[in-house]
Amino acid sequence: MLSNQELTEKVRQLSLLYFKQPFIHEAFWNQRLRTTGGRFFPKDLHLDFNPKMAALTEFDGVILHELTHYHLYRAKKGYQHRDADFKKLLAQVGGLRYAPSVAKRSTRYIYCCQSCQQLYQRQRKIDIKKYRCGKCRGILRLKKTIS
Repeated sequence: MLSNQELTEKVRQLSLLYFKQPFIHEAFWNQRLRTTGGRFFPKDLHLDFNPKMAALTEFDGVILHELTHYHLYRAKKGYQHRDADFKKLLAQVGGLRYAPSVAKRSTRYIYCCQSCQQLYQRQRKIDIKKYRCGKCRGILRLKKTIS
């Protein structure tokens, strides 16, 4: 994995290549990010990135997304996701609109509805006396336990 310094350099290169403007602040890895690819901080203009994204082929798209926030904020234009300026510039540079999923959910229990055969995958065991099928209200049975 890249160091914070190498990450900042990569962000600077992509900024010049796609936006034709320099990125003059810092970029950091942030271990606390779980569901997002990165974050832009308007207060001090730095960027944080999820280290789990670094191994993905779409990581450059995540960087471009955060740089779009950065450059629009500095230009005093609409930099938030809902703004037309943001959507337009993001499409121009080819950044990702949403972060790709990195979390692989582990399935330990598989439940099956006795009426409609609907399958439910769960990480935790559920009380089958308390819960019913969401599709037909049928009775659930534990079909498989994966260790």
